[in-house]
Amino acid sequence: MTEPLPAEQRRAADADREHVAERLRDAAGDGRLTISELEERLEAAFSARTYAELEPLTHDLPDHVQHGARVPAAARRDVPARVTGREGRTWSFALMSGTSRRGRWAVGSKHTAIALMGGIDLDLRDAELETHEVTIWVFTMMGGVEIVVPDDCAVDASGFGLMGGFDQAEHAPAAPPGAPVVRVRGLALMGGINTVRKLRSARTRPEFESSGRRREREP
Repeated sequence: MTEPLPAEQRRAADADREHVAERLRDAAGDGRLTISELEERLEAAFSARTYAELEPLTHDLPDHVQHGARVPAAARRDVPARVTGREGRTWSFALMSGTSRRGRWAVGSKHTAIALMGGIDLDLRDAELETHEVTIWVFTMMGGVEIVVPDDCAVDASGFGLMGGFDQAEHAPAAPPGAPVVRVRGLALMGGINTVRKLRSARTRPEFESSGRRREREP
């Protein structure tokens, strides 16, 4: 009979790799890892085959990281209806492809978007927010990321473009006092990051085709 392998030499499952990746994305969202460190460690995490390969990727990170308070909207009268307290998506990734999040979806308190020779569209006009303040970390290389924020949210965007662009545009009035805040932090290498605020009422415009059927076209 052969002796059982030590735990660290046993094969890791997809769930183990995803758990490590989630911790890395949270650490980057808290500023513990840079975008380049996140990219390097994520690549190592998804290619790891054993627990021994996964362990070094998080050895310098705290075991438990407490993020923004997740307070249900019903518990506070001053929280807008779109702030639900429900756990939302924490990352979007595009590699030589396109990723789009539109309609009703949930945004995590920390969301990381990485576009490598691809494109990502994040439309928050019908989205739910996990917390009153959400932070979207964006990295793009030879790709593009567009973030559409509704008029009932405030935007705090800052970033850097190296042979690329980081732009912010306002196509809506100022957000009301106490509005949720969407913070965008990004780095664009030979690519572009665009953050724009738009009216929720302009989400769709009804039109009629020659057949008389109604269709919706996004502005």
